[in-house]
Amino acid sequence: MRSHLLNDTTAEQYRRSVTDGVERVAAKLAATERPFTGVTVDALAPRIDEIDLDQPLHDTTAVLDELEEVYLRDAIYFHHPRYLAHLNCPVVIPAVLGEAVLSAVNSSLDTWDQSAGGTLIERKLIDWTTARIGLGENADGVFTSGGTQSNLQALLLAREEAKTEDLAKLRIFASEVSHFSVKKSAKLLGLGQDAVVSIPVDHDKRMQTVALARELERCAEDGLVPMAVVATAGTTDFGSIDPLPEIAELTAQYGTWMHVDAAYGCGLLASLKHRDRLNGIERADSVTVDYHKSFFQPVSSSAVLVRDAATLRHATYHAEYLNPRRMVQERIPNQVDKSLQTTRRFDALKLWMTLRTMGADGIGQLFDEVCALAQEGWKLLAADPRFDVVVEPSLSTLVFRYIPANVTDPAEIDRANLYARKALFASGDAIVAGTKVGGRHYLKFTLLNPETQASDIAAVLDLIAGHAEQYLGESLDRAS
Repeated sequence: MRSHLLNDTTAEQYRRSVTDGVERVAAKLAATERPFTGVTVDALAPRIDEIDLDQPLHDTTAVLDELEEVYLRDAIYFHHPRYLAHLNCPVVIPAVLGEAVLSAVNSSLDTWDQSAGGTLIERKLIDWTTARIGLGENADGVFTSGGTQSNLQALLLAREEAKTEDLAKLRIFASEVSHFSVKKSAKLLGLGQDAVVSIPVDHDKRMQTVALARELERCAEDGLVPMAVVATAGTTDFGSIDPLPEIAELTAQYGTWMHVDAAYGCGLLASLKHRDRLNGIERADSVTVDYHKSFFQPVSSSAVLVRDAATLRHATYHAEYLNPRRMVQERIPNQVDKSLQTTRRFDALKLWMTLRTMGADGIGQLFDEVCALAQEGWKLLAADPRFDVVVEPSLSTLVFRYIPANVTDPAEIDRANLYARKALFASGDAIVAGTKVGGRHYLKFTLLNPETQASDIAAVLDLIAGHAEQYLGESLDRAS
């Protein structure tokens, strides 16, 4: 069994095995004609269930053959231009190369004596990102597993900085379309059910600062503690960006921590055209960024950034066997001192490889392309009487719904849209997401692929309309 360990004696076997795997994936990518095969759970689950994990195949070629059947053949391929569903981007080759390197070397980014140069590379990228945001020379941060973890850590810091032992008094303010992780974080942090105050949004799905001011004032009047305001720079459903400068003014007035969830909108940090849409983010106390959403990185690649490095002490715990306190005096850089995680992958390498190959402008150009595509898509939807589109995009998301010409029952229209989404997914021809707006079912395009064209959007709209019309026709037949 030692022959399977990666070391100096098995380097050639490693080369052959990885090359075989890469060639198979490359062939699959080149031959993919649809984002999905349409396979069902009932069809695929029995094949996986019948595999006896206690009976190994002993050969990577045989394992790859099997993997073709149970995964590669039916995987969801985000690189396809008609994958239009969630916040999953196609990935750039330098980042995938970085993934291969970091997996093989397998550094753990918790302590210096497990990572060495990896620690310094991550710190350099944190400094680069905080500089792009404009957080100042005392800023710091750490890579995380994703936006949910970043938001949790930011709100942990905000809770501790609120300096109250009565957690029941703490309040978090976030828009009604903010990410669910805000409420989840409140629960994990031991706050009450009513700790998160939902602030209404305007027509453009941006937080209403008048309403925020009113709630902050009410919080003070009731003797409660305004722990944090979470502004969103790129909501999941609409890509909307809250009015950051006005929110910054209010948080300064009330002495409240300002967190900006820019998991989606962080691509604007590299934008050549739209960086101004993030104006005000430089006044945040903490910021979430997801490079694996709008920097075209493989999952996972995310970070939480803070204005004041000292606040990261709230996530610090010293263990004698890992990062004893003396290491701080010895100036040994242990990233575990500021992370919620201990063992942690060297995910920063992917972004490093990308920046050193493409540069920030290269990333920004790609993100600008998908933002421009969303504008084209919005114009198509606005001009098409078959659809109702909710809001003009700030980033690259479009929320809309099919509206039949001769059906007025909202519930029936809901069912038609739900059916169209499911039928489209089952066909494998395209994948779109769904959400609710005002209690009604809507569809969603999340455009993160520069290879997607306006013609793809138009074709998918026709497919959606066709499926919805089929459902309504069959519904009418059943009723008669």
